[in-house]
Amino acid sequence: MSPDPGPRTYEPFEASDAEARALASGLRLRILRLCLDAPLTNREIAESVDKNPATTLHHVRTLVDTGFLEALEPRRGRRGAREIPYRTTGRSWYARTPGGGGGGGAMLEAFLSEIEQVPEEERGLTRLGLRLPAPDMDELRDRLHALLVEFHDRPRDPKAEPWSLFLALHRDTSSRPRQE
Repeated sequence: MSPDPGPRTYEPFEASDAEARALASGLRLRILRLCLDAPLTNREIAESVDKNPATTLHHVRTLVDTGFLEALEPRRGRRGAREIPYRTTGRSWYARTPGGGGGGGAMLEAFLSEIEQVPEEERGLTRLGLRLPAPDMDELRDRLHALLVEFHDRPRDPKAEPWSLFLALHRDTSSRPRQE
């Protein structure tokens, strides 16, 4: 197996239609997360997401074709079968897609699939309502983005416990506009 080349950085880029479609699937986003820290074969991916290997292979190939997942050197698996491990390239973090970062529906789908596997006492969830003027909202968005980029760009510690973060900032449709 090829050694981990360490953190890679890319320049932000406008995703092509094929790249945007590849990131518009909750299952594909889960596959990218699964292959982030350790290469997995299609069989291992299928077992992890509880899907048929033929189904996951279609998604794996889509991610490989768009450069979000890379195939590594084949290895011998169970019963001597030739298996190809796949590893996330990290490129998806830099893709700008219509609607932002892979499509909200796909991200939400991936998040809900992942969070339901976490015991409730281990979930750190919070919800906050804000009423800030436009310049302050712009500042909040910019600072959150900068903070996420800062932590994303830090070296990954393979011995550290894996964590996941889901952040959604949206106009609050449950509150009425303030009356002047």
